[in-house]
Amino acid sequence: MHIQIYHTLSDLNHSFTVWLKAMLAEKEMVTIALSGGSTPKSLFDYWAGLPDGEIDWQKMKFFWGDERCVPPTDAESNYRMTREHLLDLVPVPKDHIFRILGENDPGNEANRYAEILQHNLEIVNGTPSFDIIMLGMGDDGHTASIFPHEMTLWDSGENCVTATHPQSGQKRVSLTGKVINNARNVVFLVTGINKAGKVKEIISDPALAAKQYPAARVQPDSGNLYWFLDESAAQKLTTGS
Repeated sequence: MHIQIYHTLSDLNHSFTVWLKAMLAEKEMVTIALSGGSTPKSLFDYWAGLPDGEIDWQKMKFFWGDERCVPPTDAESNYRMTREHLLDLVPVPKDHIFRILGENDPGNEANRYAEILQHNLEIVNGTPSFDIIMLGMGDDGHTASIFPHEMTLWDSGENCVTATHPQSGQKRVSLTGKVINNARNVVFLVTGINKAGKVKEIISDPALAAKQYPAARVQPDSGNLYWFLDESAAQKLTTGS
């Protein structure tokens, strides 16, 4: 586990970008699963503002770790957020974008996207393997769209599942633990004081936390697990309280 703590969100964005560019230098093509939320939005804005050529967009293929079951024009769509803050602003080839079709029937779409992964990613030990999976973490310890009340979905034998938000009942399509933990690199991007308690629980005692929180079950077989935290999210790690 690699833990990095940054004074500002800008510092976090810069450091993650340096790390990403090192990954791009290693391979001819890098597959990455994106997450939604305010922290990735800030990162995408940062990327879109970089000088031309700073990131070789031709060498990246974009997927998503989860998606709300809404049309791509909906304000809650992870794809829409990424498109507006990044994909419309940088020269990513259209055939390098593999979105989850949130407008489709959730069960059918989970099956379709599972096949997309199977045919477009490297297969390692029989399971699709991303070069990079970006994850966030909710206040409740969920990640991707696997929530604590549906912990069994994490252990599904499928590549993708249909999940349900515990409050709204909204359906979502999500990667499963099988795919997440088969990635070459998994990166948590977590900011905000509201995440500090869960961050400490999960990092301090992941085995215990794994009984309650899906985020604690992120333990990639590669061993390459990175936490990019701002000072607020890391506050209880550094103060010990």
